[in-house]
Amino acid sequence: MLTIQDLTMRVAGRVLVEGASAQIPHGKKIGLVGRNGSGKTTLLRAILGEVEPDDGEITLPAGLRIGTVAQDPPDGPEALLDVVLAADAERARLLSEADSSADPHRLAAIHDRLLDIDAHSAPARAAAILAGLGFDEAAQRRPVGDFSGGWRMRVALAACLFARPDLLLLDEPTNHLDLEAAVWLEAYLAAYPRTLILVSHDRDLLNRVPDSIMHLHDRRLRLFSGGYDKFERTRAEEMTRQAALRKRQEREREHIQAFIDRFRYKASKARQAQSRIKMLERMEPIATVVDQTTATFSFPAPKPLAPPILTLEDAAVGYADGAAVLSRLTLRLDTDDRVALLGANGNGKTTLMRLLAQQLPRQSGEMARSKHLKVGYFAQDVLEGLEPTATASAELARRAADWLPQKVRAHLGRFGLTREKAETAVSDLSGGEKARLALAAICLDAPNLLLLDEPTNHLDVDARQALVQALTEFDGAVILASHDPHLVEMLADRLWLVADGTCTPFEGTLDDYRALLLDQRRRERREKQSAARSSNGAVSRKDQRRARAQERADSKALRRVEAALEKLTSERRSVHAELASPDLYEGDQDRLAALTRRAATLDAEIAEAEAQWLELSERLDTPSP
Repeated sequence: MLTIQDLTMRVAGRVLVEGASAQIPHGKKIGLVGRNGSGKTTLLRAILGEVEPDDGEITLPAGLRIGTVAQDPPDGPEALLDVVLAADAERARLLSEADSSADPHRLAAIHDRLLDIDAHSAPARAAAILAGLGFDEAAQRRPVGDFSGGWRMRVALAACLFARPDLLLLDEPTNHLDLEAAVWLEAYLAAYPRTLILVSHDRDLLNRVPDSIMHLHDRRLRLFSGGYDKFERTRAEEMTRQAALRKRQEREREHIQAFIDRFRYKASKARQAQSRIKMLERMEPIATVVDQTTATFSFPAPKPLAPPILTLEDAAVGYADGAAVLSRLTLRLDTDDRVALLGANGNGKTTLMRLLAQQLPRQSGEMARSKHLKVGYFAQDVLEGLEPTATASAELARRAADWLPQKVRAHLGRFGLTREKAETAVSDLSGGEKARLALAAICLDAPNLLLLDEPTNHLDVDARQALVQALTEFDGAVILASHDPHLVEMLADRLWLVADGTCTPFEGTLDDYRALLLDQRRRERREKQSAARSSNGAVSRKDQRRARAQERADSKALRRVEAALEKLTSERRSVHAELASPDLYEGDQDRLAALTRRAATLDAEIAEAEAQWLELSERLDTPSP
């Protein structure tokens, strides 16, 4: 499918890829990972043919259709559904030709081809993709120009998915999505039947979608089987072994060098000394293991406050001269709460955060705040407020005029910005470094409450993990809105659902919320299908009750099978990780035999569970009479 051979690429004189090779078979799903700035996006552009390699080559089969999300989102008077349908260029061309052709033989050939490509189902398929990405039926009929840039990027993603390219290249596809749309996209990509290369910093996405990880490191490419967690374990084990081998080699070199130093000028030992000199020269040095762990975050300790630090009682909030966006808000926040906001984009998560940050006034009800409460608010557009021509230290000093330069640099250091980065212009910082600067800026007053609205959009996987650790150790409260399920699962101990014009505590886990979303979508699909078939005749109430009872039983059974599958898959990953250790094959053979048997048993149990899952899913997706 795709062959990369001895590829070398430079950008602005900097070598990003050098002598890199990889081969990706047809149908593989690849997660492309690497440090920020390592060249992942440049590699995708080279595969697309947008940039030329300095050396080496990228080989693709003739006629291969490559798809990616357009960098410029669509705009204009066309309806969303029409924009997405137009992305299938062959279908659009055939339909246009059918309208203008009078040749009956050509018309027959056109309709045969339309049948081959399943063109009749295209509107329903396009509508389903748009719905999964958060557009209801009314929105799908609106002009694409009516939507903001973030929503139009969703339309661009929908168009790319609808075209079903042979090779799909996606670079951070969840950046403009809420958690609900990200969950849908994860399921869609996991079932995508063609080749996929995915660049993402979302750990859950990299665990659930790819079957291999391609690591761009030290300007080379290397493929690892399995998801991101398995890749990370394999890398850690290799680095440990490499460090041990290097240490052993250094001891051997020291021993040989000691012999040479002692006997090289002694006539009776000169030959042995020369032999050992040659031995040293032939000894291939083992590379030093470079620790590339991202510099950690460290939030300043806030002044302790008595709980609760904030309460809302039947409050409402909205914008000037408008109806309330959220009402009936009765919530309590304590000093060490870790709250994640759930709910689709547009439901009011940002509005709630702006109320708590006192950027929006209450329209009614009561809000009580601790007298000494300090709030740090990381808004989605916070990076736009940074002065591009100022250095990082000057930008921070502008906000803390009474701070000495040493204190400014020390504060920047808390957020992983070194002395060199502190004196770099904001415009020259990477997206992740700008995010760190913005976090440093909102923490100047050591806030007791952090309001974080999509704080990880520009952070790589390691930086996200460092942020999780820092927020876990933070002594204040946190309210988080994020499309990153891993961040939510690792950090939040409470979930608030923003939906139906209010915000209420959600009793359950993130997995429960995923299941709720899937159930809602199935129910909506069945209701539409039932409405379309209602003209076929009425059904007795007894049959309807029986069908609903069966659906509830199937839904519970499906959740049990999904939980069992997750447990079995986790165990299989652990077993395979142990089987991948070279030490196992030199040690306890009984343990090796037991693990091999268990791996085979797990494969059979997973296959059986997957068959049950498919049967239940198909049954639930079939409309009731």
